[in-house]
Amino acid sequence: MSRMIFVNFPVRDLAKSKTFYVALGGEPNEQYSDDKAKCIMMSDTIGVMVMTHDRYKDFTKRPIGDAKRDSYALIALSVDSREDVDATVKRAAAAGGRADPNPPQDHGFMYNRNVEDPDGNVWEVMWMDAAAHAETAPA
Repeated sequence: MSRMIFVNFPVRDLAKSKTFYVALGGEPNEQYSDDKAKCIMMSDTIGVMVMTHDRYKDFTKRPIGDAKRDSYALIALSVDSREDVDATVKRAAAAGGRADPNPPQDHGFMYNRNVEDPDGNVWEVMWMDAAAHAETAPA
């Protein structure tokens, strides 16, 4: 069985967050969705769970942080080309996100840009040419 990763976020507005994550490239999974949580699959093995604050509190006793103020994670999502990086960031920004809260990076073999979701969580949308990186990497 392939391992799966589910990234869980507390959100202020479920509908707005679902729209953002679909624009980022995900597909809604109604099997794991209800009126307090939405599941958006980014691939066969990566899911994003967005939950109301009340639902999120069922999983932790820690206070919910403010991702717009504090950085606690950068989550990278790969795409197939440099052009896909720009197109994905553009779509996600148009769906309620904020493009480039951090400066874009272009290392030749790797290109990435960031997009912030409506709650302030930052996603790094990246493309990498692994073969070109292997040629330039120190031995």
